[in-house]
Amino acid sequence: MDGKQLILASAMTAVLALAANPALAADASKEKCYGVAKAGSNDCAANGHSCAGMAKTDFDGKEWKLVAKGSCLQLKGSLTPR
Repeated sequence: MDGKQLILASAMTAVLALAANPALAADASKEKCYGVAKAGSNDCAANGHSCAGMAKTDFDGKEWKLVAKGSCLQLKGSLTPR
């Protein structure tokens, strides 16, 4: 693989990673909200695991979901891990 192919492959990998995991893509209209995810419904790595959907208990203060900006506290969540 020459240099151009390596750069192209790296760029494609980055684009696919962002498309596959919306939590990695910056979205100014969303914020991380801790303590509102139900078991199996978290949005990314936390609490000793590395994948979305691996929360073991409902409303764990270390698990998070992306919610509309400004709505976390209304959902009785926290903007920081508990």
